[in-house]
Amino acid sequence: MRDLNQHTITREVVDRFADTPDPRLKRVMTSLVTHLHDFVRDVGLTEAEWEQAIAFLTATGHACNDRRQEFILLSDVLGVSMLTVALNNDKPAGCTEATVFGPFHLEDAPRMESGAQLSDGAPGEALRVSGSVRDLDGTPIAGATIDVWQADAEGFYDVQRPELAATRGRGVFTSDDAGRFHFDTIVAAAYPIPTDGPVGRLLEATRRHPWRPAHLHFRIQAPGHETLTTHVFRDGDRWLDSDAVFGVRGSLVKAWTPREAGGFALDYDFVLARDA
Repeated sequence: MRDLNQHTITREVVDRFADTPDPRLKRVMTSLVTHLHDFVRDVGLTEAEWEQAIAFLTATGHACNDRRQEFILLSDVLGVSMLTVALNNDKPAGCTEATVFGPFHLEDAPRMESGAQLSDGAPGEALRVSGSVRDLDGTPIAGATIDVWQADAEGFYDVQRPELAATRGRGVFTSDDAGRFHFDTIVAAAYPIPTDGPVGRLLEATRRHPWRPAHLHFRIQAPGHETLTTHVFRDGDRWLDSDAVFGVRGSLVKAWTPREAGGFALDYDFVLARDA
C-alpha cells in the first residue's frame, strides 16, 4: 500500500505478519505493533522524542556487559519484570511466592557445602541462615539446588566491586536428606539500584528513589518441581512499601532475629510446586 498515514499504517504493519509460521510469534508481534502504535498516537510522540528514545535504548544496550544487565534493570523499574513473574507464577496456595530475578545473578557461582561461609570477608554483621525445601504436602526435598546471592552491608554485590578477584556473597548449596541447608554470611543492607547509567537518569528525571529493601536472593531447583526464584526480605526495612523494582510480597518478609552468640539468624522454609 502506498500513501500510508497515521490512520492506516498500523493495519498495514500488522498485515505484514500474516504469514508468520509460528502462531505465538505472530500474536506477540501483532499485539506489540498495535499497542506501540496506539502509544505513539496517544502521547503525540514528536520526532525529537523518538530520537531521545532511540538514544536511551542505545545507551541501555551499551551499559550491558557480562556482569551487568541494564535492560533487566529497566524492566525492573518499569514493573514489567514483576508483572511477568506474577503472570507466570500462579502457584497453588502454600507454595513460596516468586519475585524478580534481578540483574546480578551469575551462573558460575561456586558450589559450597552446607555450613560454609558465604561472605568471605565482606563487611557486615554475622548472619546464620538456615532453611528447608519441601513439597506442598510437607515432604522434604533432598538434593535440591539452592543458589544464593546477596549484597554486602555497604549495598554492593561482588560484581560491583572491581577490586575483587573472585566471587563473594554468592554460592550454590544442596539440601540434605531432610531437605535442610544452612550457611553463614553477613546481614545484607538496603541498597540503591545502580544509578550511573540510563536507568538511573530515568529515575532522577521522574523523581523516583532507587532503593531496594534488604534481602537475600534464592533460586531453588529440584527434579519434578518448578524452579523458584525469590527473595527473603528483612522485616522492618524502611523501603518494604516502596521497593524501586516492585518485588516485595508479604509472605517473603521475615524477621532476622538476634542471636545470643552475636549477629543475627534467619530461618525460612521454601515450598516448591510440582511440575505441571
